[in-house]
Amino acid sequence: MRLVVIGGVAAGMSAASRARQADANLEIVVLEKSKHVSYGACGLPYFVEGRVRSLRQLQVHSREFFQEERDIAVRLDAEVTSVSPARREVVLAGGERIVFDRLILTTGARRDCKSISGADQPHVFSVDTWNGAERLEEHLRTANPLRAIILGAGYIGLETAEALRARGLQVQIWEASKDVLGRSDPWLTEIVRKQLEQFRVELRLGAAATSIPSADVVILACGLTPNTRIAAEAGVELGNSGAIRVSDRMETSIPGIYAAGDCIETTHLVSGRPVWFPLGTTANKTGRVAGAAAAGLYDRFPGIVGTSIARVCGLGIASTGLSPEQAKQEGFDPVPVQIEALDRARYFRGKPTRIQLTADRRGRLLGGTVIGESGVEGRINVLATALTHRMNAGDFLHLDLAYAPPFSNVWDPLLIAARQLVKLLN
Repeated sequence: MRLVVIGGVAAGMSAASRARQADANLEIVVLEKSKHVSYGACGLPYFVEGRVRSLRQLQVHSREFFQEERDIAVRLDAEVTSVSPARREVVLAGGERIVFDRLILTTGARRDCKSISGADQPHVFSVDTWNGAERLEEHLRTANPLRAIILGAGYIGLETAEALRARGLQVQIWEASKDVLGRSDPWLTEIVRKQLEQFRVELRLGAAATSIPSADVVILACGLTPNTRIAAEAGVELGNSGAIRVSDRMETSIPGIYAAGDCIETTHLVSGRPVWFPLGTTANKTGRVAGAAAAGLYDRFPGIVGTSIARVCGLGIASTGLSPEQAKQEGFDPVPVQIEALDRARYFRGKPTRIQLTADRRGRLLGGTVIGESGVEGRINVLATALTHRMNAGDFLHLDLAYAPPFSNVWDPLLIAARQLVKLLN
């Protein structure tokens, strides 16, 4: 039996590796359109910054490793142009046809910049792929640009802004919406704006670009969309988000064809609705489930609560669940609270941590945000766990969280926020 995987980055190689674990006799072929597989795309802005000195440091395993150690055939420069479910074959650029018994689509996401004229100019870059980051870093090193404009204030846009400031460029960020990080949260947006200003990065909200603005360097960090053309043309059903609709086993509407990663929808465990939420963590997890299912096992992926974290000019920004506005749009009656408290004892140089918690009027926690210089990842993970298990604010308030002066206060900032939230609910 032959399993073909389209795409060789996070989800694709996770799927292929899990399938090999499940079935030692399965023939596995991975088709990757670029020259690189199995690398951490989330580290690309830090390569641009110079913190990561070589892109090879971001590569988890080489093609040779997969072929020699895991018996997975990896073909590079193998761009798939179409899939025929009826003939059970994929067609490559150039016309070669490869037959499959089972297929996994991990085609990822892409930047849709057709509405922006001039996006193909040589001083315009993206930081989503190995080649894109490599081109940008070379341009920064050889052309010595002075001024950069970043289109988009999502994770890549904000992290790239920090990278370019570290290299001495003047930086503006243009964001078409009124908020950053796609969070629909004015409170969060204002904190990020002030942090950027401290590092002399200008944030322009409501600035939708129809053409490439005048600057030495322009970064495309907007218009991210699921890359589903091949799937849609093959008759695979898409969801309302435009991403591929899958079961909890990652099977598409066509039996024997699975999908994983940034091209799929998954279930939001707070709203209960299908969402498109592209992140590397979800890509790896759904890839493993797809690989297991394609090899005949019964793994499942229950969904996400939408947990994410980014560093913005030294400040950790983490969110999970729904913002107050998103909760309202989902039909909840949200009650939000925001507090500021020290992340650890004052005599251990405690620094401010800002917390926002949101609950439904009836008490169920719906989401939250943690912002600070340290401890952000631990606190947001506690909150993500609470959301996954549908905790209410009262139960959350009584969590037995660790305390020692070098790490926290007697009342952790999360619990201070929960106490204020319970007061409001009562």
